[in-house]
Amino acid sequence: MTALKFASLLILAYLVGSFPTGVLIGKIFFHKDIRDYGSGNIGTTNTFRVLGKKAGIFVFLVDFFKGTLATSLPIIFKLDAPHWVCIIFGLAAILGHAFSIFLKFKGGKAVATSAGFILGYNLQFFLICAVIFIPLLFLTSTVSITSLISVVLIFIASLFFHDTALSIMSFGLVVLIFWSHRSNIKRIISGNENMVHFGLYYHLKKSKANKNK
Repeated sequence: MTALKFASLLILAYLVGSFPTGVLIGKIFFHKDIRDYGSGNIGTTNTFRVLGKKAGIFVFLVDFFKGTLATSLPIIFKLDAPHWVCIIFGLAAILGHAFSIFLKFKGGKAVATSAGFILGYNLQFFLICAVIFIPLLFLTSTVSITSLISVVLIFIASLFFHDTALSIMSFGLVVLIFWSHRSNIKRIISGNENMVHFGLYYHLKKSKANKNK
């Protein structure tokens, strides 16, 4: 593994993560800058809210697989390095999404890209993360609350894999996700956080609103 090849691929991983999917989809197909609408975030949830279901699904898939692709670069290009090195490339993509060079080092909350990284690094761990995240989303009907709770539980789950690099990375994700959700936490505390239009809490709240009419 040459230092030049490693550095070049690491820059590529960052650039892959920096690809501003939500912004480009909004500008090209809807003539909107998604940063000017809804929560102002460039990720999946705000894309669903502002641009619709199809755009939201597309943005999620691209942002998700950005993490998977970047994490897999050492394998794709056959770097002579231990498997844990893939984590460094996944981290580069996550930081790219959160601090995109194409958006003056601003970006999204990196939840989808983080999930893609986990898939690229360890399939078994990814399935555990999915089992944690999906039911929580249906219970809370709130992506931000689900992300904040899930990332803590995912860190705890990583400890059982006896993979020091994975646990360190998972703890790093806790810090990054909580930091990037600062405004969401304020809205959660004030009771003004946006919900998705499905799940247990959404239907309970909707049912209560209908009864009060």
